[in-house]
Amino acid sequence: MEETEKPITQKERLAWLRLYRSDNVAPVTFRRLISKYKTAEKSLEALPELSLRGGKKTAIRIFEEDRALQEIENVKKLGGRFCLSCDEDYPSSLAAVEDGPAVLTLLGNGDISQEKPVIGIVGARNASLNGRRFTEKLAKELSENGVIVVSGLARGIDTAAHTGSLNAETWAVVAGGVDVVYPRENQKLYDKIKERGLIISENPLGVQPTARHFPRRNRIVSGLSEGVAIIEAGVRSGSLITARMAAEQGRDVYAVPGFPGDPRSAGPNKLLKDGAILLQTAEDILDQIAHPQVIPKLLFDGITEQEEFSENEEIEEEIDQEKIISMLSHVPTPIDEIVRACHVSISGVQSVLLDLEIAGRIQRLPGNRVGLVNG
Repeated sequence: MEETEKPITQKERLAWLRLYRSDNVAPVTFRRLISKYKTAEKSLEALPELSLRGGKKTAIRIFEEDRALQEIENVKKLGGRFCLSCDEDYPSSLAAVEDGPAVLTLLGNGDISQEKPVIGIVGARNASLNGRRFTEKLAKELSENGVIVVSGLARGIDTAAHTGSLNAETWAVVAGGVDVVYPRENQKLYDKIKERGLIISENPLGVQPTARHFPRRNRIVSGLSEGVAIIEAGVRSGSLITARMAAEQGRDVYAVPGFPGDPRSAGPNKLLKDGAILLQTAEDILDQIAHPQVIPKLLFDGITEQEEFSENEEIEEEIDQEKIISMLSHVPTPIDEIVRACHVSISGVQSVLLDLEIAGRIQRLPGNRVGLVNG
């Protein structure tokens, strides 16, 4: 990644983990801190002052060094390892995602740095028998042609995708910690993936998955992939969220058509109307990988690139925090609109937003947007 140009020290690696595990340091915030302060160690030192500047009345909770060392030891005992976004083997596709995780925990024998193409396959948990058969066959044929299949270890389509690609290498991105099997019925599948592929998570060990974890998991699935295939999904399902994320990340989105009367076909059919690639056989994906065609952008809201802090910028503009707060609500607001309304530079606004986020008053959202924190 851009953050560093040479291998970092063990001390800096420890600080990297501590910073990412500290309160209110989301992925985009992490990147901005590293961009501004250059190292995780200096970013940790700056957190208390930033949180007070942002209006936090008590000191921000910084992840303790002892806890970070214990987490490192526990991961090592499991046979796992960390992949930081400053490491050479961190996937370049995920590094390009605006809110890509700064820390991944990996468990298994797979190699996340290899250059094979990666395709995500997701879909309904209550998948039909035909849908599962199709998925298993698709995953098997893709893996036999050198493609790594990545999915989320959920019931239904995810399970079929992992099962079909077990003879090669498959990656499971889980919503909890890498040591937490969810659903429990997939314990045997989890064990097989660990033998032949990778279990991947950005969460600490022991974290039990909750509703808020799944969209975050999904953006890693799409971020690791060249393209994502959607097989049976409702129009308001997590699979459609994954498709939206894939489109925003510039990935190919494939969809398998289905019978109009089946609710599980509503999602893929909508994607096809919106411009997704028709998926009928593995060849549809393999041909696109071998001979990429420019596909019209899906009808999803786009994202804009965020400006980085200027390396030479030492003087920050005075911007009224409360004026920015007054512009926000719980409905996400594009940062570009805040900049236009304030009539100041984006770097000045970003500096204030960083203080407010560290203080826990706002949260960053995909698409270069921010919103007030509930409560």
